[in-house]
Amino acid sequence: MELLREPDPINGDTPTMRLFSLLELIAAKDQLVSLQGLVEETGLPKPTLHRMLQQLEGAGLLIRQADGRHYGTGHRLRRLAENLLLNATHHGARHAVLRHLVDELGESCNVTTLSGNEIVYLDRVETPEPLRFYLRPGSRVPIHCSASGKMILAQMSPSQRRKLLAHAPLKRYTDKTITDLDALEAEFTRIRRDGFALDDEEFLPGLVCVAVLVPGRANLCVAVQAPVMRLTPDKALQTLPALQRAAEAISRVDVEGGSEPESVPS
Repeated sequence: MELLREPDPINGDTPTMRLFSLLELIAAKDQLVSLQGLVEETGLPKPTLHRMLQQLEGAGLLIRQADGRHYGTGHRLRRLAENLLLNATHHGARHAVLRHLVDELGESCNVTTLSGNEIVYLDRVETPEPLRFYLRPGSRVPIHCSASGKMILAQMSPSQRRKLLAHAPLKRYTDKTITDLDALEAEFTRIRRDGFALDDEEFLPGLVCVAVLVPGRANLCVAVQAPVMRLTPDKALQTLPALQRAAEAISRVDVEGGSEPESVPS
């Protein structure tokens, strides 16, 4: 990695920037890293890298795994990323897409992502209906019984899913919650085939939710949710075209970094 090996002609090669560069490298990976792997990738001496990893671990930015050899992103770094996304979307183009989606569907809609072994609401717009389930941005829901959680899990390999779910107790929240791993695997097969995930009162009694993936993003979803008296599983399927248009609009926002759109194409 050039930024780690050579001085930056603009900012200078300070110890802080070297730590930040290492953190960037680790955060960009979708797998755990090891000291030896980082030595081979960066060309830095092993003692230097070991000291840097210890500093980042001590600050809560990285976490060492139980095997003592591998590192992953720590709670402090994940919280920083979530706060950046929350604050960037609240008044921005993504939020505008959600507002248009709620205007079209008449129900609460949200943008969600994976954080550890939970789903976090990055942004949300509430329905004007008086009967609703109120969840603010920053709220967290279980991964195994939420529409967005199952959507994101379906994008992983079976080994990735089982490793994640092994550390996320499959708690039964309602009599419809799926807690059997084999039954969940069958659900993930259906989700990959159909392109959407459904929470049919699996997390909260009376709450139905449907989610789709944002194109090009394996860990970002757009979802709509409502009381079952207004949004049955059959009616939820009718929201898919609008959800998919919103997901495509958010994908363009992420790529272009564009300003607030006038409307979501219909």
